[in-house]
Amino acid sequence: MMQRNGGGVGPGGQPWLLRRVRLTWLSFMLFFILVFFPLIAHYYLTTIDEAGGPDKRIFGPRPGGELCETKHVQDLCRIRESVSEELLQLEAKRQELNGEISRLNLRIEACKRSIDSAKQDLLQLKNVISQTEHSYKELMAQNQPKLSLPVRLLPDKDDPGLPPPKSARACRLRSCFDYARCPMTSGFPVYVYDTASYPWGESLDPLVKQAFATSVKSSIYVTNNPSIACLYVVLVGELQETPSSPLPASLELEKQLKALPYWRSDGHNHLLVHLSRKSMTQNFLYNVSTGRAAVAQSTFLEQQYREGFDLVVSPLVHALSEPNFLEVPPQVPVKRKYLFTFQGEKVESLRSRLQEGPHQSFEEEMEGDSPADYDDRIIGTLKAVQDSRLDQVLVEFTCKSPRPSLPTEWALCGEREERLEVLKASTFALVISPGDCQLVASAGSSMRLFEALEVGAIPVVLGDHARLPYHELIRWSEAAIMVPKPRITELHFLLRSLSDNDLLAMRRQGRFLWETYFSTSENVLGTILASVRTSIQVPAAPIREEPAQEIPHKAGKMAGTDANLADNGDLDLGPVETEPPYASPRFLRNFTYTSANTYQTWNRAPGPFHLFPHTPLDPVLPSEAKFLGSGTGFRPIGGGAGGSGKEFQAALGGNVPREQFTVVMLTYEREEVLMNSLERLNGLPYLNKVVVVWNSPKPPSDDLLWPDIGLPIVVVRTEKNSLNNRFLPWDAVETEAILSIDDDAHLRHDEIMFGFRVWREARDRIVGFPGRFHAWDVNHQSWLYNSNYSCELSMVLTGAAFFHKYYAYLYSYVMPQAIRDMVDEYINCEDIAMNFLVSHITRKPPIKVTSRWTFRCPGCPQALSHDDSHFHERHKCINFFVKVYGYMPLLYTQFRVDSVLFKTRLPHDKTKCFKFI
Repeated sequence: MMQRNGGGVGPGGQPWLLRRVRLTWLSFMLFFILVFFPLIAHYYLTTIDEAGGPDKRIFGPRPGGELCETKHVQDLCRIRESVSEELLQLEAKRQELNGEISRLNLRIEACKRSIDSAKQDLLQLKNVISQTEHSYKELMAQNQPKLSLPVRLLPDKDDPGLPPPKSARACRLRSCFDYARCPMTSGFPVYVYDTASYPWGESLDPLVKQAFATSVKSSIYVTNNPSIACLYVVLVGELQETPSSPLPASLELEKQLKALPYWRSDGHNHLLVHLSRKSMTQNFLYNVSTGRAAVAQSTFLEQQYREGFDLVVSPLVHALSEPNFLEVPPQVPVKRKYLFTFQGEKVESLRSRLQEGPHQSFEEEMEGDSPADYDDRIIGTLKAVQDSRLDQVLVEFTCKSPRPSLPTEWALCGEREERLEVLKASTFALVISPGDCQLVASAGSSMRLFEALEVGAIPVVLGDHARLPYHELIRWSEAAIMVPKPRITELHFLLRSLSDNDLLAMRRQGRFLWETYFSTSENVLGTILASVRTSIQVPAAPIREEPAQEIPHKAGKMAGTDANLADNGDLDLGPVETEPPYASPRFLRNFTYTSANTYQTWNRAPGPFHLFPHTPLDPVLPSEAKFLGSGTGFRPIGGGAGGSGKEFQAALGGNVPREQFTVVMLTYEREEVLMNSLERLNGLPYLNKVVVVWNSPKPPSDDLLWPDIGLPIVVVRTEKNSLNNRFLPWDAVETEAILSIDDDAHLRHDEIMFGFRVWREARDRIVGFPGRFHAWDVNHQSWLYNSNYSCELSMVLTGAAFFHKYYAYLYSYVMPQAIRDMVDEYINCEDIAMNFLVSHITRKPPIKVTSRWTFRCPGCPQALSHDDSHFHERHKCINFFVKVYGYMPLLYTQFRVDSVLFKTRLPHDKTKCFKFI
């Protein structure tokens, strides 16, 4: 051990010691450099900055951020501050978005759960609806099978013949008419013999023959196939004797009738028509055996006329000329200059028994045999009334130039124009029946009746034995006064006791009968055929509908719903509709209407007790439900014991369980406005389809995209630009309810639905939004059209109104053509014409709904109504329509229908107007 240690200290151990000393020194130097040198350097630098002054500091901190006073450093500082601020904002936004994402995720999950639940509920509802529809269809199939147009049955070509009647006088329809040739679904085919095919055709009056031929061509019942004919018509008069064609004798005429190709030995199902144009008409069929052929003429003797088989017809006054409605006097004032008038002379009179014996009272005369002639007593009584001067009357029993007449008949005096001038000033016109009671009908009396009805004089028929034209079908008591001759002494009292309302109703009914059955040759022939058809209970042919020539168009994208239109406020539109487009029932009353409503059909004239003048001359509509259909539907009683009634949102009102309406929109080269209006109809409940009447000769643009509203849009091409096209009965309209609307009308869905509700409760009225009224101009003695705001109205513009399709048929086919011509002339007034028509028929004013007075959309191009001449033309239209109708049919009303759920804002100047809920 010692050697080892000693060996380390000796020379041999010196290097080790040196290495240790060097290591220590190196450590000390590193410590000094790392610790003291920075301190010294810091102290030194600080001392330099302090010695140089504050302005010459290089390394030390400068007060007030003086380090960034240089431009570059300042920019860097601003950038740093801006970035820092943005980073802080982004961080805050990120945190906010994270919170929103969390909340939305929660809502998504909740919506997914709600959707799943709603899908389950919807599936259950679909199952319930499907089961209910199936049960409903089964119930309807059991109780009310859906009818279609009946299959047309035609008679057999082989005629089996009928057993001979006991006598010609015993002929009735049941014994002399072959019903087998006229099935109820045959359509009533009529074959008319050519007047050139039988010998006496050359002796026919040329005017009568020409008028008859013209009327035959226009009849929808005439057929050229005699093998299927139900009725065969032969024109036998009026005959004119000429040197080249003398009148045939009775036996000769009888042989000529039997020689007709389809006479079949007895002439069954034949109708011999004798149209008289003069007051003196030869009754040349009196001694002719007509077999089982019916006779239609104006003159009949008692022993010749077969009640219920032959027809008493009106004379043919206007053979080839149409009556001028402007020359027909107005129906007001009700009372005219004369209370009653009579002008006539008896050419040949029977001896009056009043001159043979002592004077007897009427009671004594009626107890015994009736006197042969009351004409002497009538003359005395009428002269006494004229001499009393209690009322102004005109009676003349002698004529300067009496017209030829039959024996015991009162001859007409003077020319027709002279007689009409007297009748225009008469409230009543006396028609004295022939003195011979065997003469039950005469052409002279029918001529007097025709002229009285034509000018609005109420006929007073003296003689209860007279048979007036079509007396078995027309209720003449509504248009004429029937007085037995023994009551001549009470006639003056009776005429003075009638009220003005009764007189106006009778005058209006007489005007209706004259226009419908007597005025033209077409009406005369149509009435004759309709009389036979009604008697054998064959329904009329379906009325012609206007075929819709559709314009192809391309549907674009699905239309959206305007938020302003979809927002219905607090108003419920009604029960939820899940059915596809549903047409109104058709062909429901084809046969019951004919058999059950015969009298009502023939006598439906405008008046307070008549709904619409559907006459036998008018073909039956495809849907005979019409207004009557509103009462045929079955509505179950609402919930609750005893029936509490359905709530507002559970039913549409009315008595038709299922019903939709069709929008008919008239447009003319305003494509953008039209597209906007169609889009606004998207989602409208109970809409069946939209019929766009394209009134321009220029077709729509090829690149025009029509909106897809989920329902058919039928674009109809018209033959000409006419506002009457709005009311054509298009076959594309399959519903009874029509909403006529302009292409620039702006209506909300809730307003349309409320109008539909009201119309269902008043199906015979026009129900609409903008109201107007008429007023009498005292200074100019004429009618004015007024569009000012008023509590009172008499018209509803059809630019936004509901009406029944039945009125479209009447407007297009029944209303006088002169009115439609004026609409075309002015390109105006079609809405006024429709209001006149409906008020004339129903004698009721229209119904205005809601407080709307205007309905134009903002920003739309100007329409025709903005023209300065628009109102002047409407003034002229009203006065012209009054002349055509003969009176003012419009009626005033202050009735307005508002829903309690509508929030109506009344102007301050309208608070005085009453609102009926």
